[in-house]
Amino acid sequence: MNLSSPHNVPPKARSSEQLLDSLSRRMRDNSLRSRQIGDLGEQYAAAWLESHGWHTLDRNWHCRYGELDVISRDPMGQIVFVEVKTRRTLRYGTPQEAVTASKQINLRHAAVQWLSDPEHRMPHNGVRFDVITIVVQGDHPLLHHIEGAF
Repeated sequence: MNLSSPHNVPPKARSSEQLLDSLSRRMRDNSLRSRQIGDLGEQYAAAWLESHGWHTLDRNWHCRYGELDVISRDPMGQIVFVEVKTRRTLRYGTPQEAVTASKQINLRHAAVQWLSDPEHRMPHNGVRFDVITIVVQGDHPLLHHIEGAF
């Protein structure tokens, strides 16, 4: 019996893999502008987290302190604010280097604003800030998930 048959893969896992493959192909388009690559990277990161059992609560949430890229609930029940950095090259440093101390302060302030909204109140097992970096090179994007980055 072939265990890698698509018939043995749960439908949700198959659709997650298909979405990740589709986004991966789109990110390799060299005609995309930086903002478009960033948007696709955020979609890719959210889909990747969901494929690992996370639940997306919000995306691209704005306030006066800036934008929260992805807000998710991890399988342990923590609310995780995920900053996503996508790059085509490492010429100007690693993507995580763009999450500066001032950016971290603004993300913390924005997270407090998000959590203070009555619509976002829910039971949870803590709050965490992660960074996902994506480098678009070769056939598949290289994703690195830094849990508890700051």
